[in-house]
Amino acid sequence: MSSNPEIKTKKPEDAHLDKTLRPQQWDHYVGQEHIKKNLHILLSAAKKRKEPIEHILLYGPPGLGKTTLAHLIAREMNTNIRITSGPAIERVGDLASILTNLIPGDILFIDEAHRLNKMIEEILYPAMESRTLDIVIGKGPSARTLQLELPPFTLIAATTRIGLLSSPLRSRFGATFRLTFYTEKEIEEIISRSARLLNISAEHAGLQTLATSSRFTPRIANRLLKRARDYAEVHGTGVITKETAEKTLNLLEVDPKGLEPGDRRLLETIIKKFSGGPVGVRSLAAASAEEEDTIEEVYEPYLLQLGFLERTQKGRVATALAYKHLGLTAPENQQRLV
Repeated sequence: MSSNPEIKTKKPEDAHLDKTLRPQQWDHYVGQEHIKKNLHILLSAAKKRKEPIEHILLYGPPGLGKTTLAHLIAREMNTNIRITSGPAIERVGDLASILTNLIPGDILFIDEAHRLNKMIEEILYPAMESRTLDIVIGKGPSARTLQLELPPFTLIAATTRIGLLSSPLRSRFGATFRLTFYTEKEIEEIISRSARLLNISAEHAGLQTLATSSRFTPRIANRLLKRARDYAEVHGTGVITKETAEKTLNLLEVDPKGLEPGDRRLLETIIKKFSGGPVGVRSLAAASAEEEDTIEEVYEPYLLQLGFLERTQKGRVATALAYKHLGLTAPENQQRLV
């Protein structure tokens, strides 16, 4: 089992805290300024026309705030948001039930949209484009199609794998936004706000240490904050200091760059078993005992962001920066990948 927090089941108390920490106003949503500016125009124009907003597609690595954005959009439009996910919609009847129960102006949020099966996608095409739902009744020669009118609604889809969405589905979204990793300063601002909401006493140096190891991801930053709070209460004075933060990270096996055992194991596999690469993702998954999806969705985005990994036509390659971080000497043919 992977040690990465993004693919573990959340504890109930953590899930509750995540809702508590989720921004309820645009002013509290830190970062992603380019998206917020575009959304402001999109939402303002829709409200002036008194129409539902266009369908929106949000994509990017997990934990960057796609769900939070969907909730803020619903709040701004003063409408209901119905939440589901790609894996939860197994049959056409499931989607038909959801769509026919929407009221005018509702927002339907589908998380993990890349996991929708193709039959469901095809039902979504006319629903998104002409607000109609085509249902086939019966089988064989006696089968007939029933077309239902749907109320005006907005679909907001979120995915970490936009490439797995079919081209016809992607083209039906009026606006597509890519969420990017946050800066260290933005992460500090986010966990400073979280600390205030949770009544956590923390020194600036302690929060800075946690932010540095947060993988530029708010979800992970808040998780580290909560674990540091626990450590400070059990082994310290209740205040998150730089020393407390460092001891917490050490206990969690998170290094100063935010790499966890799974990340380091992946890099070591490429370096030691495949001489630094290139290696295909299938071979890498087999050698590291990880799922291909986990490598591509959880590990790679951050390792690419750090410059520790490079994708080539032949496969993944560990860069000289990765060798240096692991305390290893890069071969000459890898020195250029800095």
